[in-house]
Amino acid sequence: METVAVQKYNLDEEQEKKEIVRQYRALLRALKPRLKKGDRELVRTAFEMAADAHKEMRRKSGEPYILHPLAVAQICVEEIGLGVRSALCALLHDTVEDTEVTLEDVEREFGSEIAHIVDGLTKISTVIDSSTSTAQAENFKKILLTLADDPRVILIKLADRLHNMRTLDSMSREKQLKIASETVFIYAPLAHRLGLYNIKSEMEDLAMKYTEQQTYRDIAKKLKETKRERTRYINEFIKPIKEVLQEEGYNFEIYGRPKSIHSIYNKIKTKGVTFEEVYDLFAIRIILNTPLEKEKADCWKVYSIITDFYHPSPERTRDWLSNPKSNGYEALHVTVMGPQGKWVEVQIRSKRMNDYAEKGLAAHWRYKEGNQVSSSQESKFDQWFTQIREILNNPDSNTLDFLADFKSNLFTEEIYVYTPKGDLKILPIGSTALDFAYSIHSAIGNKCIGAKVNYKLVPLSHKLRSGDQVEIITSNKQKPSEDWLNFVLTAKAKSKIKDALKEEKRKIAMDGKAALERKLDHLKISASQHNINELVQFYKQPSPLDLYYQIAIRNIDLKELKQFNVLGDKLEPPKPVKQPEHAPEDHGKHHQLPNKKEAELIIFGESSDKIAYKLANCCRPIPGDDVFGFVTASEGLKIHRTNCPNAAQLLANYGHRVVKTKWVKNREISFLTGLRIVGMDDVGVIHKITNIISGELKINIAALTIESREGLFEGLIKVYVHDKEELDELVERLNRLEGIQSVNRLEE
Repeated sequence: METVAVQKYNLDEEQEKKEIVRQYRALLRALKPRLKKGDRELVRTAFEMAADAHKEMRRKSGEPYILHPLAVAQICVEEIGLGVRSALCALLHDTVEDTEVTLEDVEREFGSEIAHIVDGLTKISTVIDSSTSTAQAENFKKILLTLADDPRVILIKLADRLHNMRTLDSMSREKQLKIASETVFIYAPLAHRLGLYNIKSEMEDLAMKYTEQQTYRDIAKKLKETKRERTRYINEFIKPIKEVLQEEGYNFEIYGRPKSIHSIYNKIKTKGVTFEEVYDLFAIRIILNTPLEKEKADCWKVYSIITDFYHPSPERTRDWLSNPKSNGYEALHVTVMGPQGKWVEVQIRSKRMNDYAEKGLAAHWRYKEGNQVSSSQESKFDQWFTQIREILNNPDSNTLDFLADFKSNLFTEEIYVYTPKGDLKILPIGSTALDFAYSIHSAIGNKCIGAKVNYKLVPLSHKLRSGDQVEIITSNKQKPSEDWLNFVLTAKAKSKIKDALKEEKRKIAMDGKAALERKLDHLKISASQHNINELVQFYKQPSPLDLYYQIAIRNIDLKELKQFNVLGDKLEPPKPVKQPEHAPEDHGKHHQLPNKKEAELIIFGESSDKIAYKLANCCRPIPGDDVFGFVTASEGLKIHRTNCPNAAQLLANYGHRVVKTKWVKNREISFLTGLRIVGMDDVGVIHKITNIISGELKINIAALTIESREGLFEGLIKVYVHDKEELDELVERLNRLEGIQSVNRLEE
């Protein structure tokens, strides 16, 4: 596996000092417009305190540690738009955790507000960066708790993570994978939700650079090669619009910006197209310098100027002027047919809106301080924080479920629906009538039996669309049921339904408990904790509550109780006890891994032992793929591709179970993998395909299905290959055939 070349660090002491001073001055320059009386001294004190505390420390790359807090402070100020207080916290963010400096020292020097934020950052670091085996999900939950407490904590943490991602080269491969996956799993969605699009995009791109090195390099190379013709096209597109905007006297900026590598890759993957077919490799952005009261009207005027020249696609017009996204994003997006028959996306927004788009939550605060923020926007951010607090303060929620739900709510686009009185509710796309009921109040959700959408009766599972007016119908006899979880989408609805079901289960279980106690009493056996635990184990139930519940619903009828021995007042289960079907849980000790016959190929762990393993079905790796080993609870070591759909979650939540792996060349063994081929349905096309696979490349075909429809065919082929090189050659050869439109590896 190719590793990223790392530049050797080679500055001497004198050059290091100069570099530190240069970075410190750059930070002061960035802060200049914000510095009030006495601020410069505070920044200097914080810098000196941090520099002194970290003076013996170095980063993995070899450079002095103080350069990291300086860089984080600069990101906070320049890229997130935070002010002096946050810069002080960024400079001090690692001191309390890693050095002799205490929280009391920080409070004495800078006051309680700064100490409070540094404390929050310290707590996050200790939960996140510790390599203990507590599931990472618990840690993320704590992070979000601090977010709800003071959002600056998370903004500084995002800056810290961004700088770590930018300097990931000097880390070991496993660390790179773990940190990159964590970033894409939780930090990028958070940046997105807080409106920091540039940071979100950069994090995703950098994560991809380490998890999917080859794809990343391919797209970066193609972007570089097509840069000149893109620039020429953008200039041609912009020219007529620019002239009219100048004639009309607008104060504006207009430019084209490339889409991120990650978003281009997503398009290629989801739409099944090649790089050359991705139409929106860039977007045109028009930023108007216009007063608040004229913003909306001016944006629509610019829209009409653009559509005078180019034909718009109505279904790809997005109006976030009238209904801003809940993270504060406002803009007008229109996709038009440009020269040479190419679709081009144009984003129109004012300077204030652009500030929001780039600085997100931080801009929200700044405008809030200057009272330039509209009440609708104010309430959207605050609604979101209230929502986070609600979910987080539910002590029973299963952490991994919580994280999955929370994450799905972070990234989804939104729909806007109305109550019968005309109040606006924002929900994720795909929300149902039941989600809407829970968004009003959990009691209304629990009693919901149906809804009227635009005055028509619909079931609970009816998916809502933007603009719907929804009236909820309730009944006191209604109770939440298990199948509701299959169609609700929002985290709030899921957690409230689970709570209600638990409560219901607890009530039913109490009847089971009473029945068990009567039975034990009849047999003159005490209902002690020990005896209950023996029964829980005997009936293979996860907990006493589950045992009582199963008794209550008559899944367990207790007739085996007569076979138990009673010693004193202790129950002993009858012999022989059934063997449990699953292997006992195994938390990653190498020597306990089951010795499966399927170890066709050797993968080396840290200790270079030969270890048995299985290939994961979710991504079917073959030799040559970027892979990692993952110790499962019951099936030993499983090998996943680093771009497996489940990789980010596994690496982010259970980093401690990851085993370093690499392929060893072994041409004797073949691996089953699948390809999807789409092309023109021509006479003899099947023969050409099979001839290349079996005839020319001598690859065995395991299965082949072809469906043709209206002049097109789609083929699914399962083949046995030795490694990725062989598969890549096969894909390339098939792509060269006339009439073949695309050849893609099946992900599952």
